[in-house]
Amino acid sequence: MIIALGLFIGVISGTVQFFLLSKFTGALTTGKMNNKTILFAITQFLFPFAVLVVTAFLLQDSLMWTGIGMGVALLICAAIKFILTSRTNKTEIRAEKK
Repeated sequence: MIIALGLFIGVISGTVQFFLLSKFTGALTTGKMNNKTILFAITQFLFPFAVLVVTAFLLQDSLMWTGIGMGVALLICAAIKFILTSRTNKTEIRAEKK
């Protein structure tokens, strides 16, 4: 039961991390830097530490599973975004050729 709770916390926090990271990198690559972008960067950097510290104090046995859940969620979200972006780009390229 504790393992499942740690894994669930990890997956949720990994998804939040991916959202924060994608917002930060999106603003950074488009050149739209502002205070909100800096907040995304700081939050994305400190969020995993905060989650792992809270898990370490409250659920010591599931700390490893929380870390695994974070990593897996980040990888899966990145793969999904890559697939969706590449499909969108292929559709746009085909529409331009016509």
